[in-house]
Amino acid sequence: MAITINDLNVKEKIQWCPGCGNFSLLAALKGALAELGKPQHETVIVTGIGCSGKTNHYVNTYGFESLHGRTLPVASGIKLANTSLTVIAEGGDGDGYGIGVEHFMHIMRRNYDLTYIVHDNQLYGLTTGQASPTSLPGMKTKTTPWGVIETPFNPILNAINGGATYVARGFTGDPAHLKQLFKGAIEHKGFALVDVFQPCVTFNKLNTPEWFRERVYKLEDAKHNPKDRSAAREKAEEDSKTDYKRCPIGLFYTEEKPTYESLLPQIKGRPLVEHGMKIDLSKAYEEFM
Repeated sequence: MAITINDLNVKEKIQWCPGCGNFSLLAALKGALAELGKPQHETVIVTGIGCSGKTNHYVNTYGFESLHGRTLPVASGIKLANTSLTVIAEGGDGDGYGIGVEHFMHIMRRNYDLTYIVHDNQLYGLTTGQASPTSLPGMKTKTTPWGVIETPFNPILNAINGGATYVARGFTGDPAHLKQLFKGAIEHKGFALVDVFQPCVTFNKLNTPEWFRERVYKLEDAKHNPKDRSAAREKAEEDSKTDYKRCPIGLFYTEEKPTYESLLPQIKGRPLVEHGMKIDLSKAYEEFM
């Protein structure tokens, strides 16, 4: 049964700041789901805590709001329980590359079949503008009043080296392009990362929409080959090597290899939820109740 954007809309009022990049990200995600015809009852959006954590409130599918930094463990558990589901995890750069980075690194090498969308606005937006792992050197925030002195975390390079099998970056200033990246990630069999330049218009006065428009360019326009791992690594470091004067977006790298779930003999034939296991809990009830 075909679905439309209207089917994915909700009645709840969106609570993001006016002009937030999340609005374009949300529109691109709903457009991707509608064009792919993903059934709403077979789609789950898992979020963490932060501005990005409201996303599953605004899409008419199943959703789960997890703990801060714990988006990926919950998403992987849902995928293991029912491999027929389309599972999309979402979080911010602080959620995923800070407190949740240990889960990020290990889920990539396992290659679960799920999509991870990171709302990357280079700071902590919900808590009013502290530096995050992707804040640029020299950026002044509430926690770095004299400027960031740390080297920013590079999610694209870490994803390529860590084993992710679909690695892309988009920009909310180009929602049509972002929608195509989301479609590719959702259709891909394996762990897909889409890091999204998502300007925080309220607290990030450095990485504004105009700042990004002056710097981003599409990898497909540069004839980049996403199956060339070495070339993908070079492109992943281009922004830092050019002092952030050139920031590529698009599909950096992709490859095909078995997913974690496909190698588990217990669920090769059918999803775990269809096994029809019968467990007698009467003794447990007698002991503990």
